[in-house]
Amino acid sequence: MATVKPLWSDQVYSVLREQNTRQIAYVPDFGHQHLIELARADRRVRAVPLTTEEEGVALATGAWLGGDRSVLLLQSSGVGNCINMLGMTAECRIPLLMLVTMRGEWGEFNPWQMPMAQGTVPVLTAMGVVVHSVDRAAEVAETVAAAGRLAFNTSRAVAVLISQRVIGAKEFK
Repeated sequence: MATVKPLWSDQVYSVLREQNTRQIAYVPDFGHQHLIELARADRRVRAVPLTTEEEGVALATGAWLGGDRSVLLLQSSGVGNCINMLGMTAECRIPLLMLVTMRGEWGEFNPWQMPMAQGTVPVLTAMGVVVHSVDRAAEVAETVAAAGRLAFNTSRAVAVLISQRVIGAKEFK
């Protein structure tokens, strides 16, 4: 596992703050760890730990209705938990920005991660979510910036899938 704080997380956090993101919802995740730490340390942002990913869709809806922008940080294995809630965001035109760290890809050791990794894009697109995939760390921040503009300017759900090549494959010994 990586022990260095990823530069892309710092860049993404800057983008989120530039776009006035005030609430960051997350299910604890190694791939988002540094981004979560940045949010928790920032008094201008409300970092909200979730027990399940679909709670983040509800939080984003409430944030938007209350005048705030939010982002949902989750892992690909949690995308399936959000399917029903994503129907609400599509029907009600609620902007939703999701940053999804992928598992079940590059160098994965856990076979349980494979089905949702293969289903993430089809599930999201079936629910009307615009999907941007990133497999280079240098492109994560600019992709998140574009996705945020798209989500909040068009009132759509947009997901940025951050490849396992970017976050690193977990290894358990």
